[in-house]
Amino acid sequence: MTTTTTPTDAVAQAREALDAHMREIIAWHFSPETGTPYWIDYARQRGIDPIAQVQTFDDMVSTFDHFDADTVLRFLPHKQLIPKAYEGKPFNICETGGTTGMPKQRMNWGDYQYDYSQFAQTLRDEHFPRGGNWLMIGPTGPRRLRLSIEHLAHCRDSSVYFIDLDPRWVKRVIREGQPAQAKAYMAHAIDQAMTILRHREVTALFTTPKLLEALAERMSLVKMGIKGAFVGGTTMDPQYTRFLIEEVCEQRDGDCMGTAGVGFYPTYGNTLMGVAPHRPNIKENHWQTTYYCPQPRAVLRVVDPDNTANTVDYGAFGRVELTTLTRELFMPRFLERDEARRVAPWEEKYPWDGLSEVRPFGASTSKIVEGVY
Repeated sequence: MTTTTTPTDAVAQAREALDAHMREIIAWHFSPETGTPYWIDYARQRGIDPIAQVQTFDDMVSTFDHFDADTVLRFLPHKQLIPKAYEGKPFNICETGGTTGMPKQRMNWGDYQYDYSQFAQTLRDEHFPRGGNWLMIGPTGPRRLRLSIEHLAHCRDSSVYFIDLDPRWVKRVIREGQPAQAKAYMAHAIDQAMTILRHREVTALFTTPKLLEALAERMSLVKMGIKGAFVGGTTMDPQYTRFLIEEVCEQRDGDCMGTAGVGFYPTYGNTLMGVAPHRPNIKENHWQTTYYCPQPRAVLRVVDPDNTANTVDYGAFGRVELTTLTRELFMPRFLERDEARRVAPWEEKYPWDGLSEVRPFGASTSKIVEGVY
């Protein structure tokens, strides 16, 4: 069932800001002057008037079904998803990971630049010094992530070296029972990274937890001059998080933001949402990593899988539901392939729900292939 509490002033104000932003985005996507053909047709076919009916986020939940990304973002012609206000403007085509089939595609005019410009403000100078060089070991190609990391570095007056990954191939060989190929591919990526690190001055890394660990097996990140590590992708339980902070990043006092070792910045995000930063007090939170999405441009709910209109209680596990609210993309109530524990708002900075212990949906009852990313 949905947990009900008396909201604090900060939480109430954040909710009011979300409702106002919701009305703005609904008006944008459903009006003839600026709207998106797909959504205008959607409203007409269902006989609804979202501009009049949707005044709050709760109204959106009760008005819209779960977004059918499998059909819309995989097979619908792009012209159906271009808001009229963006007609004729070139765009980037960004793909999701393709874990569950043909990759979903999202068009981008400026969202990732805005998202990561905001995220850049969460990075500390001692961990991501301005004017430095970064190394990304991760998927490039059609991924929004490659563009995002480069933009993030540019926000910090820095540049990026890239080592490309094809996580689709790694997952395939694992599913086909060829773990030796997966290990060889991982070693190949680390070999390339070591070449860069030996011959270039690198101050910060972006990669996955598993690849960060593999890199640290070859060398001391601190001795190589690495100041910060921005990681995302695969699951990190509390035990593994502690290992990464204390052993891999050499933060011996357990402070992920300490200056003695490598600053550890775990994130949760994807092509359809953007990036959710973590709450720094990981050790005090029993090594649980908590993420807060960039509301109001994106909203994460942890919902009851059997009744997705309702969120689960705080502290309980549920399926992650994403709503994206930008002028480029309106995507209501998309059920992610993840599950997580619902966390109460962090009123000082993120006065809305967070989530922790993110893992593939169904991971508690079946084996899920994650690969290196």
